[in-house]
Amino acid sequence: MPLAKALELAQEYDLDLVEVAATARPPVCKLMDYGKFKYESAMKAREARKNQAHTVIKEMKLRPKIDPHDYDTKKGHVVRFLKQGDKVKITIMFRGREQSRPELGFRLLQRLANDVQELGFVESSAKQDGRNMIMVLGPHKKKTEAMAEARALADARKAERQGRTGGPDDTSEADDAALEAENAALEADADLDDDDTADEADADQVEAGEDTAAAETEQPTEVAQDA
Repeated sequence: MPLAKALELAQEYDLDLVEVAATARPPVCKLMDYGKFKYESAMKAREARKNQAHTVIKEMKLRPKIDPHDYDTKKGHVVRFLKQGDKVKITIMFRGREQSRPELGFRLLQRLANDVQELGFVESSAKQDGRNMIMVLGPHKKKTEAMAEARALADARKAERQGRTGGPDDTSEADDAALEAENAALEADADLDDDDTADEADADQVEAGEDTAAAETEQPTEVAQDA
């Protein structure tokens, strides 16, 4: 129909005349409530972002001669990452004469893979990369499944609290704060890599200082006698 007639029809029904196919001949338009259309589109995009899951690769660094207590702590971080549906990159850092014993790092990686095999699998087997040995663990659960389970668990806890109190959930704000604190703690776990790198640098400096002191001690006594 002519454009003027289409505009009159849109005004009669109190709607908007929206062009939906500009390249068509003749162009195609649609009568709609454009404000409502924009609102519904924004809500659909928001819901899609809410259910969207980004694959994240966490990194955990260990040393071949790690203390058993430190190993348990690092393994706990890896378990949490896998439960959240994230991949974990395990790095074994060698320093000094440890580089001549790569089998120590390989056995440590195999031990860790066996300890977390119920939650993850070896996506990339152990391989040497300079002074480091790297292995990648992948989760059995997808990120979306882990997020859905976390939401279901949170809803179940909220319903249980409401059932005990018999009214609205008064502790929801406290629980939200606790959840935020837990998320912050998980982010802090990822920052442990920087601390490990700093510790490695300090250890190298100490080792270099010990070698220098040993070299000065081994100087022949004849030099002092000639002087």
